Amino acid sequence: MILGCSMDSPEDNRAFKEKFDFPYDLLSDMDKSMSIAYGAAEEDSPRPARISVLVDPDGKVAAVYPKVTPADHPDEVLATLNSLG
Repeated sequence: MILGCSMDSPEDNRAFKEKFDFPYDLLSDMDKSMSIAYGAAEEDSPRPARISVLVDPDGKVAAVYPKVTPADHPDEVLATLNSLG
């Protein structure tokens, strides 16, 4: 399952998803708790960094990608998944 997350409201995320035909569900992190917990933002950050976090089926963080290049990122994630067995 792939989820996106932003500090935007559910309404803003819904509008973004519809406008750009975004294929994944977007979570709203308006209080920044998830962004802070995953290291994507600090308390005083106006916006989170664009990172990816791969979570395994047991809910453990399997990999963190602190800098994401959209064109290369799917291959990075697939390589990690393949290495996890």
